[in-house]
Amino acid sequence: MSARPVPSTNGDRARSTPDHPEWEVPRRPAPEPAGPGEPPTPAERPSGVRGSTAWGLVKAMRPRQWVKNVLVLAAPLTSGRIFELSVLSATAVAFVLFCAVSAGIYLVNDAVDVEEDRRHPTKRYRPIAAGIVPRTLAFATAGLLFAVALTAAVLLTRPALAWVLGVYVVLQLAYCFSLKHQPVVDLGAVASGFLLRAVAGGVAAGLEISQWFLLVAAFGSLFMVAGKRYSEMVVLGEAAATRRSLREYSASYLRFVWSMSAAVTVTVYSLWAFEMGERSEGVPWSTISIAPFVLGLLRHAVDLDKGAAGSPEDIVLHDRVLLGLVMIWCATVALGVFGG
Repeated sequence: MSARPVPSTNGDRARSTPDHPEWEVPRRPAPEPAGPGEPPTPAERPSGVRGSTAWGLVKAMRPRQWVKNVLVLAAPLTSGRIFELSVLSATAVAFVLFCAVSAGIYLVNDAVDVEEDRRHPTKRYRPIAAGIVPRTLAFATAGLLFAVALTAAVLLTRPALAWVLGVYVVLQLAYCFSLKHQPVVDLGAVASGFLLRAVAGGVAAGLEISQWFLLVAAFGSLFMVAGKRYSEMVVLGEAAATRRSLREYSASYLRFVWSMSAAVTVTVYSLWAFEMGERSEGVPWSTISIAPFVLGLLRHAVDLDKGAAGSPEDIVLHDRVLLGLVMIWCATVALGVFGG
């Protein structure tokens, strides 16, 4: 006769014999994973993701990417009037307000893309995707930022700046909800964000904007956006399928777009530089600035080709050679604008 399993005196555990398994012990059921649209529980968050809601909200606004907003300085700088108090103050206000509306767009974008971001190898660590910031709070904060920025633009500068900010918000919201899934159109929508930043400084200060400046800003923006898409494709490889817009592109097509836009940017910038050089006396610094400008684009193309240029802030903070070329270019442009 085989021995019966004897219950253990140590809690619910039991000893067993070779013929009988352990006593089955009731266990607490594992928590069910969050369903679609629900934030992950603390246990389901990616390892290493922690912090308060306030901290997560600030991080979701992506302060590191506000470096893009220095483009509002472009028009006042090239006009040679940046040091006039009225121009400088209006440009500073435009910079702050663009930081506000772009922060709101980042919140909306991450709230809309929360499910795709949770499947992404790196974006799943973003505060909204990780469940630190509720989607409702992100949408409410974004709406508040939009309202404050548009009102401040009218009160502190010119109504025209409010129109620029409003167009930016409408285009980027359309991108967040629909246009990002439309090939080619998504490139134009993102590039328009850079173009509107470049226009905002001149509009806020009431400056006349050169047609050459607009063309350089437009095609330069397209160069950066197409290059960023290509860089993402190189880095993600097969995981690029997590983004519906990337599924529609091939690497060769994106290389074509950023090569074409780079060629147009260099051509138009050279025309502007030659025109500026003819107006100045002495050393034609504007013409000389073509050299670091072209070298900078070529250096950036190296980063694009190896998939190391996913975002502008990474370029600024990590590629010292490119940063040096940018500084040389800025110096030659400044000498051409203010020295003539």
